[in-house]
Amino acid sequence: MNPNKALWEKGDFTRIAAAMRESGESLVKELGVTPGMKVLDLGCGDGTTALPAAQLGADVLGVDIAANLVAAGNRRAAEAGLGNLRFEEGDASNLENLENDSFDRLVTIFGAMFAPKPVDVAKEMVRVTKPGGRIVMGNWIPNDPTLVAQILRISAAYSPPPPEGFISPMTWGVEAQVLDRFGQAGVDQEDVVFVRDTYTFRFAGTPVEFVDNFRRFYGPTMNAFDAAAKNGREDELRKELEELFASQNRSADPGRTEIPATFLRVTANVR
Repeated sequence: MNPNKALWEKGDFTRIAAAMRESGESLVKELGVTPGMKVLDLGCGDGTTALPAAQLGADVLGVDIAANLVAAGNRRAAEAGLGNLRFEEGDASNLENLENDSFDRLVTIFGAMFAPKPVDVAKEMVRVTKPGGRIVMGNWIPNDPTLVAQILRISAAYSPPPPEGFISPMTWGVEAQVLDRFGQAGVDQEDVVFVRDTYTFRFAGTPVEFVDNFRRFYGPTMNAFDAAAKNGREDELRKELEELFASQNRSADPGRTEIPATFLRVTANVR
């Protein structure tokens, strides 16, 4: 199995995505999505941004490598009565089932950044976007002090070294790398815009309970706990994550968790 597919089919990312819905809806409202527009949500999970785009009247296709998330997305679309939204399996590095110049908007929020072969990802995103269309990426930023970058940093410290040739997904949070990749895909530097933005996780439980959700349902954290357990360091990893979540929690309600996380919003205009 593709290791990326195995990673995201491990656990149940829908349990993490539930804490991301409100920010997903807010972000989509800023993307200029209009009725009848064709939108591709790449690395879509179960539809945190795909559903709001469809609710604005766009014809939306969600593509994700994880079969369980595709199934969950199609269930959510059916439950919402959205006949203009469907989900299917696919690899952001090779969108072989999608035709050139198909979409007015391509949205990928913390999705395509995790796919291998980042230059291929950039080329595929540009290929399937219509001239005059727009690609919007949300990417976590390496060494950023906020939540997700720190979760991934901590998890990596407890995990085996990555295989030779591995390119960290966090490099999509480096502006020079993004410009280089889109440049190789034929997009000029002046057509790529960067903004630092905030995504807020809202969880109906304590920070400790939220950590437990990541331990049980988020692939990278699950792998880190598996590796830590083999080395007798599971309690150490848990303590480090619990301290991180508690220190970043901004909720005044002791029974809830609200944590803002900084990300790089990339907008590439395709000519």
